[in-house]
Amino acid sequence: MDMIFGRNKEEHPEPIKAEVQGQLPTWLKGILLRNGPGMHTIGDTKYNHWFDGLALLHSFTFKNGEVYYRSKYLRSDTYNCNVEANRIVVSEFGTMAYPDPCKNIFAKAFSYLSHTIPEFTDNCLINIMKTGDDFYATSETNFIRKINPQTLETLEKVDYSKYVAVNVATSHPHYDSAGNILNMGTSIVDKGKTKYILFKIPPSVPEKEKKKSRFKHLEVVCSIPSRSLLHPSYYHSFGMTENYIVFIEQPFKLDIVKMATAYIRGVNWASCLAYHKEDKTWFHFVDKKTKKEVSTKFYTDAMVLFHHINAYEEDGHIIFDIIAHTDNSLYDMFYLKNLSKDFGEKSKLTSIPTSKRFVVPLQYDKDAEVGSNLVTLPSAATAVKEKDGSIYCHPEILCEGIELPRINYDYNGKKYSYVFATEVQWSPVPTKIVKFNIQTKEMLYWGEDDSWPSEPVFVPSPDAREEDDGIVLTCVVKSDPKEAPFLLVLDAKTFKELGRAIVDVEMPVDLHGMFIPEKDLKTETE
Repeated sequence: MDMIFGRNKEEHPEPIKAEVQGQLPTWLKGILLRNGPGMHTIGDTKYNHWFDGLALLHSFTFKNGEVYYRSKYLRSDTYNCNVEANRIVVSEFGTMAYPDPCKNIFAKAFSYLSHTIPEFTDNCLINIMKTGDDFYATSETNFIRKINPQTLETLEKVDYSKYVAVNVATSHPHYDSAGNILNMGTSIVDKGKTKYILFKIPPSVPEKEKKKSRFKHLEVVCSIPSRSLLHPSYYHSFGMTENYIVFIEQPFKLDIVKMATAYIRGVNWASCLAYHKEDKTWFHFVDKKTKKEVSTKFYTDAMVLFHHINAYEEDGHIIFDIIAHTDNSLYDMFYLKNLSKDFGEKSKLTSIPTSKRFVVPLQYDKDAEVGSNLVTLPSAATAVKEKDGSIYCHPEILCEGIELPRINYDYNGKKYSYVFATEVQWSPVPTKIVKFNIQTKEMLYWGEDDSWPSEPVFVPSPDAREEDDGIVLTCVVKSDPKEAPFLLVLDAKTFKELGRAIVDVEMPVDLHGMFIPEKDLKTETE
């Protein structure tokens, strides 16, 4: 596994023609753009955690039946500082660095409660975000980096905190029908309060303000007070229905005091996260029209959550599907020392991810008896009224052993049937990809021996009439670095292979990304 995860990957900024086997759809035109860590050793120093590695963008361009591959490191300030120093001088979440404070722009030691945490890295290695005609590499800090999806060139740096009071933000925003981006971030101990902030970025700006950044038109939709000033919840994603935002405040929490002193104590920021299994998990619902939170208190048992699948409304209920864990071992297993063990007994997951459906009644009889189930839809999920008026929610189990879920995004916020995901069973690294039918519970699989597929991306066909009309794309890396990796193209309905594009390079295992149709790509004259 060291060969796959620990070794630095060479970048290939010039397009490399892939060998296409099988038959790709003639309508498939555009770019599959992916993001993830690619460099873990700089000089004599090495990152501790796989998620810390320097961001390596890579892409597959489809045109006229041909496929071209390229990859390029994100030229972040973090990348430039590290490479210039020939060692790690910028801290990441799992690796604390100790640079010369006179020479490094990130080495600001802030006093506790005036500026609670140090300035973060701009190593945006998790996902890709689309705003209007532009694309950004993102992570979970307050920085994003604009990129050119065709050349993978790194462009300007954007600091969310200049436009909204957040210290961190998710890498999984949502897009509404008008093209707005909705995202969430945490404002840590700002004016004596810690809160979760929902904000909106418009797809464009008025013609007379074209020279201004769309981020100057960023709007705060709503803020949700943290239940604890110094222990806010960690969250990686959130849900969205037609009328509501679904935010889960989980007992996987960040200790602000520990984080503020981590540099002095010589520990990494990840050590400041802790799972409080004795606590509850709280559900928050924000009405997008009124910009106010639903007042009823909904909760469930303790869990760790990274990815929402989808959410929608039905007959006065909000239905939302998530992937839950019983502990935080998934993150721990991606420390490079654990990935080097080839997943023996000591490096197995102690929590198998479970897909759960919660059904939450927003409209219910206020005079209902204590202990009664308020869910009126046919579902195994329940919502039980408590003595204090709060509502305890118990989920329906949809399936086990999947992660990195994707759907047909045209069905985001709507009733849907299909989830495309990776299979995660005995190891934290995917061994297969899966199509799961939520209605029938049927599962279709694709997998090959000694292969590690990435998050599957669904691409609808141009004339799609059904939810699964289209294809699924995934990058597949082989255990043996001498075997060439490839891009796999599956028929989304049958999950049968249509073709693959083989590239004779050492391809990174990545995290997230998106397919950009040709019509959404700027021409060189634009």
